[in-house]
Amino acid sequence: MTGSAPCVPTGTRVYAIGDSHGCSAQLRALHAAILNDCQSAQESGSRAERLVVVYLGDYIDRGPDSRGVLDMLIDQALPAFEPVFLMGNHDIMLLRLIDGGPAPYSWRLNGAEATLASYGVDPGLWSDDLTALRDAVRARLPASHERFLRSLRYSHVEGDYFFAHAGIRPGVPLHAQDEEDLLWIREPFLDSTADHGKVVVHGHTPVEMPENRVTRIGIDTGAVYGGVLTALVLEGHERRFLYAG
Repeated sequence: MTGSAPCVPTGTRVYAIGDSHGCSAQLRALHAAILNDCQSAQESGSRAERLVVVYLGDYIDRGPDSRGVLDMLIDQALPAFEPVFLMGNHDIMLLRLIDGGPAPYSWRLNGAEATLASYGVDPGLWSDDLTALRDAVRARLPASHERFLRSLRYSHVEGDYFFAHAGIRPGVPLHAQDEEDLLWIREPFLDSTADHGKVVVHGHTPVEMPENRVTRIGIDTGAVYGGVLTALVLEGHERRFLYAG
């Protein structure tokens, strides 16, 4: 991306939230911080009339309350905000299980049992034959949660910013990115200094503090590992961060 500093559309303020991974208490606290920030911005003379909140995916797994996170996102929307919900690699592994895809053993190794427990499904049902586990998840997963997961998008654009869960493959036009890369990529994206056409805002790769770089902004700050849950705030040319521990 060349020219002037990147910005979001005039009159818009965007909040992007990193990977929540079943940490419902931190997500609730971050929602409160966002509402407080909106009030402070208004009192300071902000002219933003359009408020957008982009969730970068990985709502489930590892943390104690995957079901509670989805309940919050579905039933407790931030008032006056346009919500954008993106797909994470953990979210799609749940869908692949209930859709009867290949046995997602990588999901089991990456926090699935915490998600199963939050829905009252016995993780002991996991076996070489996934039929019993799949049937139990289908029976316990609320229809509203399944609809939510199936509605998730792979990317979103606001002005000079491109949002995706994991990142993008350098050298491939943004409109032509492969969905698997948007969900899973780390290298060669993380070390790339190439101009991607827009600044890429992503989660997926945990870091202690947000990585605020020229070509990308990483905001998975490891809430489920004892870190904070982070929101990036974009307004005009400004970038700043909010945190909930």
